[in-house]
Amino acid sequence: MMLTDKRILLIIAGGIAAFKSLDLIRRLRERGATVTPVLTRAGAEFVTPLSVSALAGEKVFQDLFDLTDEAEMGHIELSRSADLIVVAPGTADLLAKMAQGHANDLASTLLLATDTPVLVAPAMNVRMWEHPATQRNLETLRKDGVLFVGPNEGDMACGEYGPGRMSEPMEIVAAISSALAEGPLSGRRILVTSGPTHEPIDPVRYIANRSSGAQGTAIARALNALGAEVVFVTGPADAARPEGAHVVEVQTAAEMLGAVQAVLPVDAAVFSAAVADWRVASASGSKIKKTKDGLPTLEFAENPDILATVSQMAQGRPELVVGFAAETDDVIENATSKRLRKGCDWILANDVSPETGIMGGAENAVTLIFEDGSETWPRMGKDEVAQQLAARIAETLG
Repeated sequence: MMLTDKRILLIIAGGIAAFKSLDLIRRLRERGATVTPVLTRAGAEFVTPLSVSALAGEKVFQDLFDLTDEAEMGHIELSRSADLIVVAPGTADLLAKMAQGHANDLASTLLLATDTPVLVAPAMNVRMWEHPATQRNLETLRKDGVLFVGPNEGDMACGEYGPGRMSEPMEIVAAISSALAEGPLSGRRILVTSGPTHEPIDPVRYIANRSSGAQGTAIARALNALGAEVVFVTGPADAARPEGAHVVEVQTAAEMLGAVQAVLPVDAAVFSAAVADWRVASASGSKIKKTKDGLPTLEFAENPDILATVSQMAQGRPELVVGFAAETDDVIENATSKRLRKGCDWILANDVSPETGIMGGAENAVTLIFEDGSETWPRMGKDEVAQQLAARIAETLG
């Protein structure tokens, strides 16, 4: 993850997450990058120009109409002399300015005047993040080619909980490395789903499966390593979340479908999550107790079919849709039938019978099934499966 001789223009906007940007500067310089900081007026309310300059070892730029700065370099040259512009934190206000093309301070003017790639690490209150105006701005910026890392979900300084926390410095470093990588998937946005889903029976019990999420994490990492911007939608998996990806945590199949629809459009989608086929039709609001009347009766309902929903989209369908078929009997036949039924382009079939040790294990053995045939890959580590799949995706997307 070295960034030797890479030039980063770091815009620090106003938000409590600005303190993380100080550590981000240190991490980038450790890896050989040169960091030129731009501090907004609101950002200077949270971190001082002196602390930013001391860590960066560079002058801090703040004012659009600074005569000395304009004479020495000028905001146009400043906006184009970097290899990457990073906005961290990216506030709702600055995102709105970027989406609408405003240029009323140094930061927004730089972002409008640049032809350099831009990576944003959003940070804001959960209600601001979820507001339709912010989501419209995000969609506009993604279509404009702006890259994003995060936000994460968690506790916030305001006391609320949810998506809106700025990504951690090392997550941003990984995203920067990916953005600067000249891999075959640079500029491509790819969705990966992973892990199991948990379907509640009551507040303490749920229906689940043995998926660890390890294969999904490996796929996300492999795609990221080839330069892709990865959106990672995961159920409650044991596997670590991939650094550099935009991680969205969900619990149920319905939540996963909603999260998937929210991140579209993407260039490709890999559905490696082991989504529960059924849920309890009416989950109990309180713990179900043993009674003398005998066993409780659970009525099931069918969960939404996420793979089929995306594969059969009339508009905005990803260029490539990849599914997984975890089978225990007639693996190839069942997977082939599933690909046709769902409408996806590829499907990876694997035998998850208990004796294989694949579900929850470190290895996988898959057969890639596509319209014109299939190919069987030897049993290998899940990282190797992911790298082979990512290479095929890169070759197909061109």
